[in-house]
Amino acid sequence: MARILIVEDEPDLILSLEEDLRRQGHQTQLAGDGEQGLRFGTDGGWDLILLDVMLPKMDGFDVASALRRVGVKTPIIMLTARTQEAEKELGLDSGADDYVTKPFSLRELRARIRAQLRRADREMQEVTRFGDCEVDFDRAELRRAGRPVDITPQELRMLGVFLRSRGRVLSRDQLIAGAWGPGTAITDRAVDSHVFNLRKKIEAVPSEPKFIVGVRGLGYRFDA
Repeated sequence: MARILIVEDEPDLILSLEEDLRRQGHQTQLAGDGEQGLRFGTDGGWDLILLDVMLPKMDGFDVASALRRVGVKTPIIMLTARTQEAEKELGLDSGADDYVTKPFSLRELRARIRAQLRRADREMQEVTRFGDCEVDFDRAELRRAGRPVDITPQELRMLGVFLRSRGRVLSRDQLIAGAWGPGTAITDRAVDSHVFNLRKKIEAVPSEPKFIVGVRGLGYRFDA
């Protein structure tokens, strides 16, 4: 199951996309214009973004460029009725990972989504290192100084959100969207509790965190 942001303003296409993606087991969220798409996309927690080019308020090229400028690495598939090679080149240069021309079949789009999700999975399956810690997402293992550390699935998901957003301040809502799923009813205190527990497993001195740093009034930032 993936969390997919749909940035599109055509009602009929929105309906078919949401219905098909949910049938595949994915979670979806809709943004109806470019500004909303940029705001939701920056919030993080998405596994993939479907981004239309012709949008109200802000076009898809500008949205993709803005997302990449602030460090969002989420795979982006652009959707457009434009067929010129120059337009496709502009889309890819803006930061899109793939480009699908309307009208397209849902079967083709599914295949392209699977390809992007597989690529993202391969990147996260590699062993990630910071400090004296190693995280193997493929094996769901955390090691510190070469020794295994018990970590819960929820803590592992939260650590994955932090690692995908290194250097960016994440609000508690963004952590909830990424680690639990958009719209999940989790209190700020519960988020803080999970951060506290995670710090105990990766920080040399949890009370003086080096990696998961609190940013007053905003949330947390992962520095590594």
